[in-house]
Amino acid sequence: MKILIMGLSGSGKTFLSKLLQKELSCAWYNADNLRDMASDWDFSDEGRKRQSFRMKALADFEKKNGRMVICDFICPTREARKIFDADYCIWMNTIKESNYKDTDKIFEEPVTYDLKISRWDQYSPSQVASLIKDV
Repeated sequence: MKILIMGLSGSGKTFLSKLLQKELSCAWYNADNLRDMASDWDFSDEGRKRQSFRMKALADFEKKNGRMVICDFICPTREARKIFDADYCIWMNTIKESNYKDTDKIFEEPVTYDLKISRWDQYSPSQVASLIKDV
């Protein structure tokens, strides 16, 4: 299962991913770490598409090998989310703007998602893990 944790920069994607990874004992890929490994800090439209394909390739590898995987990245557009093609999508809607106005400007709120987190006290990591396991 490919789990996407998406939302604006600073919304808590990585924090939740780190806790969920322990709860689910699964693989986890963080967008900033992947960009660092690829030496690719291009945030143009093409750079963002490339990042979506990069995250998808790693997640698909894990899924193909029967493993659950969490990927956390902003995934700001519907196109990026379509490219990634998550099995389960968590939208971290905990903030309305980030420190990156260019990203805020292109961010499209998701039309479909499996779980929307609007407040940190809304769910515990174990509750989120249970919701995912029930799918």
